[in-house]
Amino acid sequence: MQRSDDLTIVIPRRRGGVSTAFGMLVLAAGGYMVFRYGESWLRNLLLYLSQAGWARSVVTRFPPAWRLASRFVAGESVDEAIAATQELNARGMSVTLDYLGESVTDVEEAIAARNQILYLLDRIHAAGVDANISVKLSQLGLKIDENLAISNLRMILARAQQYERRVRVDMEESKLVDTTLDIFRRLREGEGFRNVGVVIQSYLYRSDEDVQRLANEGAWVRLVKGAYKEPASVAYPAKADTDAAFVRQMQVLLSDEARARGVYLGVATHDDKMIEATLRYAREHKIDPKEFEFQLLYGIRRERQLQLVAQGYRVRIYVPYGTAWYPYFVRRLAERPANLWFLASNFFKK
Repeated sequence: MQRSDDLTIVIPRRRGGVSTAFGMLVLAAGGYMVFRYGESWLRNLLLYLSQAGWARSVVTRFPPAWRLASRFVAGESVDEAIAATQELNARGMSVTLDYLGESVTDVEEAIAARNQILYLLDRIHAAGVDANISVKLSQLGLKIDENLAISNLRMILARAQQYERRVRVDMEESKLVDTTLDIFRRLREGEGFRNVGVVIQSYLYRSDEDVQRLANEGAWVRLVKGAYKEPASVAYPAKADTDAAFVRQMQVLLSDEARARGVYLGVATHDDKMIEATLRYAREHKIDPKEFEFQLLYGIRRERQLQLVAQGYRVRIYVPYGTAWYPYFVRRLAERPANLWFLASNFFKK
């Protein structure tokens, strides 16, 4: 086992020329880029690769890649996702299941994704597990036809409402923020789907204003730092500024006024400084641990997850599954490029 600040990596040891060659290639290329341009350059490259079709085609056909990705993805099938959920529930944690996929360009593909998510809700209900779901509007056809995405989301919300489950609408790149919030409000306020929540990315300059409005509306919010490549014109380029924004927004969403209006906050971070800032604010304002939750990603910082549960806090694990794992996996690497060294170095161990 090796550990970075934000991620514990456990990869089965592999022997053989192919695995060793892969590790050498990744380590050498990454090392050169960091030496020449700095870690931020590598992060930008990884974010670019997460959206590059050619890179996806190459990587997903390379067997060692799935061995790495499986650390962060529960599997490719619903059965595997439900099994992972049962295991996490047994450890005292709730789950958000995510059928991976985004930016579809074909109507039939968007409908197929909707049907898979409806089936997922059926399986969650049948298994009786403690799980909600999250969806991406671009997976439901937003980039094809906004009305298609709305129709698909409406069907998903109706099924989830039938089973008394919640649905979180994930936030994607900055150009989709206004549309995503508009659709969220249309279905929540306009059509009465009170089981829908939304995500806010703290690194966007606009998020302070968005958070205040959502707090006033009593929304169900998941607060994240943000994992898409954004220009400095719309997002903080420095981590310190993003961290400060995250703390500001957390405090607004956990305020007495926000909670009185019905806000329920998911603090989604693996950063100990952000976790401690939340715990400190909650203690100072005498906030019951059951009035909010920490959200962490599947396969990341498992000891920290269990520690928070033992301390009496609600913990929800974001569990992705499906065959479209590539962009999700690469964005996880981009969040902390140093993790690339831990992944590659495991291939050299005997």
